[in-house]
Amino acid sequence: MKKESGFVTSICCFMILLLIVPSYIQADEKPELRSIEITTWLAAGPVPVHLPLFHDVKNIKGGTFELEQLLAFEYADVNEWQPVEGRKIPWDAANTLQWSIANADSQGTTISTKNAETPHIAYLATYIETMRFAKVKLGMSSFHLFEAYIDGEKILDKKKASHSENDSLIVEPGNQYKDITLENGKHLLLVKTLRDPECTSPWNLKAHLEVPADWPEDDVFVTLSSTQKMTVTRLLDGPKVTGASISPDGELAAVNLSQTLPPSDNAESWLELRRVKDGSLVQVYRGGMSISRVNWAPKGSMFSYVSSGQDGSTLWVVDLSSGSTTALLKNIKDLGGHTWAPDGTFIIYSISEKPEKNNTGMRKIDGMEDHWPWFKNRSFLYRLNVPQGTRTRLTAGALTTNLNSISPDSKTLIFTRSFIDYSERPYAETVFYTLDLSTMKLDSLFTSKWANYAMWSPDGKKLLVTGGPSSFGDIGVNVPDGIIPNDYDMQAFIYDLATKEVEAITKNFDPEIGQAVWSKTEPCIYFTTTDKSYRRLYRYDLKKKSFEAFDTGVEVIDFIDIADRKPLAVYTGNGSAAPPRAYVLDLRKKKYHLLTDPGAQDYAYMKFGDVKRWTFENEEGVEIEGRVYCPPNFDASQKYPCIVYYYGGTSPVTRDFGGRYPKQLWAANGYVVYVLQPSGATGFGQKFSAFHVNDWGKTGADEIIDGTKKFLAAHPFVDAKRVGCIGASYGGFMTMLLVTKTDIFASAISHAGISALTSYWGEGYWGYSYSAVATANSFPWNRRDIYVDQSPLFHANNITTPLLLLHGAVDTNVPPGESRQLYAALKLLGREVELIEIEGQNHHIMQYNKRIRWTKTIMAWFDRWLKDQPEWWNDMYTE
Repeated sequence: MKKESGFVTSICCFMILLLIVPSYIQADEKPELRSIEITTWLAAGPVPVHLPLFHDVKNIKGGTFELEQLLAFEYADVNEWQPVEGRKIPWDAANTLQWSIANADSQGTTISTKNAETPHIAYLATYIETMRFAKVKLGMSSFHLFEAYIDGEKILDKKKASHSENDSLIVEPGNQYKDITLENGKHLLLVKTLRDPECTSPWNLKAHLEVPADWPEDDVFVTLSSTQKMTVTRLLDGPKVTGASISPDGELAAVNLSQTLPPSDNAESWLELRRVKDGSLVQVYRGGMSISRVNWAPKGSMFSYVSSGQDGSTLWVVDLSSGSTTALLKNIKDLGGHTWAPDGTFIIYSISEKPEKNNTGMRKIDGMEDHWPWFKNRSFLYRLNVPQGTRTRLTAGALTTNLNSISPDSKTLIFTRSFIDYSERPYAETVFYTLDLSTMKLDSLFTSKWANYAMWSPDGKKLLVTGGPSSFGDIGVNVPDGIIPNDYDMQAFIYDLATKEVEAITKNFDPEIGQAVWSKTEPCIYFTTTDKSYRRLYRYDLKKKSFEAFDTGVEVIDFIDIADRKPLAVYTGNGSAAPPRAYVLDLRKKKYHLLTDPGAQDYAYMKFGDVKRWTFENEEGVEIEGRVYCPPNFDASQKYPCIVYYYGGTSPVTRDFGGRYPKQLWAANGYVVYVLQPSGATGFGQKFSAFHVNDWGKTGADEIIDGTKKFLAAHPFVDAKRVGCIGASYGGFMTMLLVTKTDIFASAISHAGISALTSYWGEGYWGYSYSAVATANSFPWNRRDIYVDQSPLFHANNITTPLLLLHGAVDTNVPPGESRQLYAALKLLGREVELIEIEGQNHHIMQYNKRIRWTKTIMAWFDRWLKDQPEWWNDMYTE
């Protein structure tokens, strides 16, 4: 937690000794402290500085410009500095500073300058590395002026030189002390010091830390190494790639980037145009434009984007060849997405409409979905002619119309409308329509309960349809008889428009289908897939009817865009130890190269621990996927605490970098992290994903317990008495359920967990509809063995593990009552439990400053119970 800077001036040795003693030690107690002297620094400078003209003339506040103002002036943005020996700092036309090692003697570190008549500044830097949450005291002294910063925050300063008009008088350097709080990690101590030319005393600086004497020496130490460990601010701050798209001719790529703006909760987003060939920068669109997506026109060097303001949204078209930017739609309220026609002559866009506000104070609920605030909003389709700018409304009525695809000849649309149908799951059905734009003739193609999207083939004769295995009856289902498939396991089908025949092309393909692109230059379809814990790119050969995986250089592909007229693609991706980057892939040569890496500087000195695959077989002989994250500087001869992470729901925990549950951050804090994928996840084949249906943790919890025991037996460097577990949403439910079944965990965390399946089923925004798959054909009145026996609340008396419950206070997915009712039960039972609600946050904790505190809360809880270090938790939450 941040504290205001301050200082205490020492005037005699007796006062110095008193200040060394922390305030929490009584006068009659002996200080049990150990001093860590800072004996080496990285030094840059000195460089001359000058008092401004008329500095001795009184200003409007009645004072003059003194040396302390010269010290306080910001000569450079030091927050961007990461001192490294030999690294240069461009200063001005005459000076370039360079970091070099400066050693200290008994008088500290002395800085020399040839010109004693001019004020000079110099910088000293070192790193304080902590392996725990630490409250320590920093002592610093100098005859001259200085300011000291920890991670960019000023913690103490000295504004006057220690000198006298009588040069024969012996004067001690001024001493400053500050209690500082350091979280686990590496912290930059940066000192800016100013030499007063009227002070004849040596220009020196002396510093030390005082820490509890019983702490091991490697808990807190000083180093010149700039190698960093992951921190939550390092994870969230800095520029990040959020998307990329490629021009139809494959020449240019549009890369979307964003960056947080701490200490506020705001962020900036912008667009960079780069050449695909070499990644060179062409143009930047920045400065409040907030371009989240670019749509390339099919012809020419043109793209469109949408900007938003108080009066509505504007759709702009940028012509790179002419340099013009034209607004085709201006200040449209509730403007949705837009899609270019293949011939470039028009754009299809959508606008949302909202019902009239109900001011009666009473509201009739029209169906289960009506408690969604947006349920009665409707979205309709419009045509925008290019370049004329004239518009036509295409759809209206009582139901939303969603554009799927525009035919290759630009004559026909495919769109969908969905109807509620409570008679059978999933309690809705979707009708796929075609619309002839020249005649406005409407035809229905087919109706499906599980299909969700259709696109045209390049020749306009077939459709690629994606949806659950049951999209076309049993054609795409690949599970044993009597087993209900998991219809969240996305599949791909080819629908022949002439014969109405359907081919299930992924029926025997285990990875789950994500994004799909039907190539316009090759006889194939490209799919991004969830392939166990990876997200890969596959090519489906339409002639050979076979799949081929690509090496993309990343473990997880986020998004891919393929050029219309060249076998080239741009994509964004990351990995378990690799932050997001943008790449170019030659689909024919099967080679990729880096397009841009905006986080390169932020992660240049970051050290990650190894990530290794580790699996085990469950009781049925099925291999359960998993992986292990080791701390940086891992030593197999030592014993480490461990965090076990899982989801357990219908999706696997992929090998993403960072995320809301950053395994590398936990590892950087000294934990071994074990991630496993219980049965029921997609990406392993339909039979495996079907285990999710009507299970609700019965199989998954047993696999987590069994897997954790086998993991501990196979890894002697993990302390079996210091193992914690954590999960969120379905994984939060899994945490709650686990601690009713086992005591192998010394601590547990549930974020947005479900404690009673019946209440979630009826109250959660997606409760009953999610259960249409998760508990297919099972309800509270016919499956007590699921809704009661698998609900943690009904077994709260079995919980003895210290449990932290985290919940967004306005969570609409899993209502906060799910954590509150388990908290009430455990408090009445006298068990160790804490409940932290995050105000104003929904299912995901996204607001910048709240996300930082929430992340630190997780680490502080585990430090308390798995490291026997309660200081961080107490500092955050003890009243």
